[in-house]
Order: sequence, then structure tokens, then C-alpha cells
Amino acid sequence: MRRPCGVFDKKYTQDMAILRTRQHWAVLIGALLLLYLSPFLFSHYIINLINTLSITIITVMGLQIVSGYCGQISFGQPAFMAVGAYTSGILTLHYGLSFWLALPLAGVGAGLVGLIGGAPSVRIKGFYMAMATMAIHFVVMWLILRIPITGRDEGMNIMPPELGPISLDTPESMYFLIVTVMVIMTFAARNLVRSNIGRAFVAIRDNDLAAEVMGINLFYYKLLAFFISCFYAGVAGSLYGHLLMVVHPEQFNIFEALWYVGMIIIGGMGSIPGVFFGVISFRLLDELVMFGSPLLGEAFPWLGIAPAASIGTMAFGIILICFLIFEPRGLAHRWEIFKASYRIYPFAY
Repeated sequence: MRRPCGVFDKKYTQDMAILRTRQHWAVLIGALLLLYLSPFLFSHYIINLINTLSITIITVMGLQIVSGYCGQISFGQPAFMAVGAYTSGILTLHYGLSFWLALPLAGVGAGLVGLIGGAPSVRIKGFYMAMATMAIHFVVMWLILRIPITGRDEGMNIMPPELGPISLDTPESMYFLIVTVMVIMTFAARNLVRSNIGRAFVAIRDNDLAAEVMGINLFYYKLLAFFISCFYAGVAGSLYGHLLMVVHPEQFNIFEALWYVGMIIIGGMGSIPGVFFGVISFRLLDELVMFGSPLLGEAFPWLGIAPAASIGTMAFGIILICFLIFEPRGLAHRWEIFKASYRIYPFAY
């Protein structure tokens, strides 16, 4: 990796550091200040958008670990989000457990369910692995609609989190919780992929046979990847359910899984920054289409209602195809090229 002139290492800790220069620290501190001051600077609409972005980032971060780093295709993230949301809702509503305990337990519960999907991953992969995770989605949804404690097709109304006497029952009050969890889990994922576990995931992704010959336990690491991915989805589902204060099966449909996979393709497979690029790009495109579709219908009445309503799906599909053809490594690769050119400018080395 090219580094700015004059930046060198004297210790291994410096070589392994994520933040290497004062500029890195300044950018990080500035970004965190802007993030935590946003409720005082922006409108209710923007805060809701950032809440949704943060929850989606947590979900896609888990998918990036199992698919982008470990190479196991998964379409089960919405189902594991549902497991996390219902687990948290049941624990807080029916058993009176504190939200602060229910949140990690929701992730653990989703992770345990995810082990069922990860168990066959040693024998199958690729298209067959995708089919197995899709089957888990339908099984989970079927169970939710059959178990009385989940409210079945009527859903569940759950209570907002409480911090002492303060009830986090508004998007602004939930904002700090959601953003903090997103920052913590991003930091954890960034360090995970740089550890021995992360290197084992990459070895399995690149060539699982060679990884096994090198002594990597495929069964253990594939199951671990699925557990971590589902843990992230379960935590995101818990936050999503308590943000809306209602949990319903229709909130977690299979089409969301397709969008999540598309997000890591657009952002960049096997890249933590790629998660942010992909999620933010897709959600901003979604917002643009939401505001632009009515204008399109007014400008071209002969199109009718259906084409204007479906333009979001078409736009996302077109962009995804363009990325697969012209930039298969995603926006994260373009970002790395920009950083390299910025660091060596104006020199040619």
C-alpha cells in the first residue's frame, strides 16, 4: 500500500494501526462530531434516514463478513433480522427483560439460528448455498406465523428502550443508540477482518481446498462466519423493531436480501468501507427515485402509474448491471485508487 512521504513505522503496533497519521485522527474525530451533532443540525426526515442507514449498515456488515470475506453466499439476512427483532420483543414484552440485555441476546439468538444455515456450508457452496439460506428464510417466516407468542400475522407492539427515567420513544432519542451501536460494530468488524480469523475467512473464500490443506478447519470457520453474520443481523433487527415499536413479518421480506447483496456488490466485496459506499449509494438512490417518480409521472402522463412506480427497481437493476460490467470491484476499489493518487500527487512514483 502506498503511504504519504515521511510516514514510516518503528514498531509493529504502528504497522498494524488503523489510524496512522494525524490527518486520519482529525477526519475520524470530525466525522464523529458531525454524526453525534446531527440531531441538533438536521431535520426529522434526515434523522430518520440516518437511523435507517445505520441499521442497514449493521445488517450488510454481517453479510460482508460471510459473503465478502468468507465467500459464502447468503440470502438469509432478513430472516435473521426477524429472529433478532422477535427475540428482543418477546424478551422485553413477555418476560420483562431489560432492552440492554435483550439487545445482545437477540444477536445471539439469531446467531444460533444461523448455525443451522451454516452447518451444510461445508458440503455445499455457491448457488446451492444461496438456495439453502433462502429456504431458511421461508422456514423462519413460517414459524413466526405459526407460533402464538409472536402475534402471528398481526405482529407485535413492543415497548421502546428506557435509559433510567428517559424513554427512547422518538427517532431523535433512538438516534444516539443506533449510531453508537453501528460505530462499535463497525470497529469490531474492521478489527476482526485484520485478525487471524479474518485471514482464515479470506483463505477459505479464495480457495477452500488450499485453505484446508494449510490446516484451516473449514467447518469451524464457516460456522463462525455464519454466526457472526447472523449476530449482526439480529442486533440490527432488534434496533429496527424498537425504533418502529412494532414487529411484523412483512417488514422482513426476501427481496431485501437481494438488495443487501446488491449493496455489497456496488460498494465492493471484501471491504468494510464498501459497506458504507454500497448502503449509502443505494439508499440515496431510493430517496431520489421516491421524489423523482411523481415528477416523472407528471412530465410523461402517457407512461401511466405502473412504470413510474417501478422505476426504483429498474434504476437499481441498471446500476447493478453497470457495476458488474464496468466496476466489478465496487466503489471501494475506486476509493483506493483515489487515495493512492492523492497520496503521491504531484509525483509519479
